[in-house]
Amino acid sequence: METGFDSYLSPFSWRYGSIGMRALFSEHKTRLLWRKCWVALAKAESKAGLVSKEEVAELEKNAGNIDIAKALQIEKEIRHDLMAEVKVYASQCPKAGGKIHLGATSMDVEDNAEAMRQKQALFLIEQQLAAVISSLNQKIIQYSSTPCMAFTHLQPAEPTTIGYRFANWQQDLLEDLEQVKWMRASIKGKGLKGAVGTGASYAKLLEGAKVTPEQLEQEFMKELELTAFDAATQTLPRKQEYTLSVVLATVAQTLHKIAFDIRVLQSPAFGELSEPFGEKQVGSSAMPFKRNPITCERICSLTRLVSNYPKTAWDNAANSLLERTLDDSANRRIWIPEMFLALDESLRLMDKVLSGLQVNLQQVEANLETYGPFAGTEAVLMTAAKRGGNRQELHEAIRESSMKAWLDVKAGKKNPLDELLAKDRRITDKVPAGEIPGLLDAKTHVGRAAAVAKKIAAGAEQAAKDYEKRGKQEIF
Repeated sequence: METGFDSYLSPFSWRYGSIGMRALFSEHKTRLLWRKCWVALAKAESKAGLVSKEEVAELEKNAGNIDIAKALQIEKEIRHDLMAEVKVYASQCPKAGGKIHLGATSMDVEDNAEAMRQKQALFLIEQQLAAVISSLNQKIIQYSSTPCMAFTHLQPAEPTTIGYRFANWQQDLLEDLEQVKWMRASIKGKGLKGAVGTGASYAKLLEGAKVTPEQLEQEFMKELELTAFDAATQTLPRKQEYTLSVVLATVAQTLHKIAFDIRVLQSPAFGELSEPFGEKQVGSSAMPFKRNPITCERICSLTRLVSNYPKTAWDNAANSLLERTLDDSANRRIWIPEMFLALDESLRLMDKVLSGLQVNLQQVEANLETYGPFAGTEAVLMTAAKRGGNRQELHEAIRESSMKAWLDVKAGKKNPLDELLAKDRRITDKVPAGEIPGLLDAKTHVGRAAAVAKKIAAGAEQAAKDYEKRGKQEIF
């Protein structure tokens, strides 16, 4: 088996994804999880008198003695990866080798092993989400009261605050964290149900024993720290993996939204935010002056990939005919690890972006000065209407002046809106000219933005502290 750079390697093998997540989806880890299942099965069967304590001890002693090269050599002959591993494991356990996989079908091992791995991978995603939330929270607190222009339809709208815009991102991230926590708690294993889910092999094996098939399954799952589905076919319900894929795609959607917003706000037309840029970083091979938002673009690229995998998971669940078909097997080797690894990398990158996010306050002020007066016309309209003005006539007066002012703004001139309104008797009959500049000051028209941003930040701070207190668990 070639593993160097002279043969195809997935970018997730070396370019994208953390070391921890790659290790979790490694072939070595796969075989460790399989062996954990075989040890758990032997322990459960020992209570029925089917496996001796000495045999269990031998299996435990050799559980970490993985020999992938030997297993792959055997697999070439027998064309069954799990049975090849059984043979290698059995050769290492002369006393207990004949008891490995007793009563089981392949998916009694593989599906339970995969469920354990998915729970561990979700824990890593939780930890990374908490880190992103913590990094973003610092920016929310710092800029909660800093006014900026808000944009709807990518056009200037009314003012908001930088912190409030960030708080909207944070609200989504906190919802994602809850979804991931729920998914991790919801993951179940297949249990011990045999070739078509009836558990017939275990019922036959346990005839005359004091242990029932249900008790055997409970002991097995307790060892794996999993709960089992009540019913299964040859596999656990593939619907679970579809739900998992949707939860991961939901997190990816939030990251894409944040990254895309930053890309827009980094463009010269806005110029308010920029992702961190290294001192020696090269922006373009042809244009040395470029500072492209490549990190956010990479996040958008990877999360776009994540968003498309739920369709494959849907097909696997919907097309698993009767008690099982094997047409899900090959793609599950690809989409499950890649979905986790792509999201893992996106979260890592997002933490980097948010930690070093640069806010160009000078440009924020310039945009407010240029577009803010238009937003302030709402305050002029409300004030004049409260003083007895006709709302519809006032609206038309402001619209006419605004359209004239837009022509000057587009030409690069100073916004003349306050002067135009001060000359319109329909306005000044209710609002003296001297009050107009103050009403048009966008900085005073941000409503509850700062208070709401601080409220969301307070909740996020507590969530981040909870994860920091727990620390990173040893799951490898």
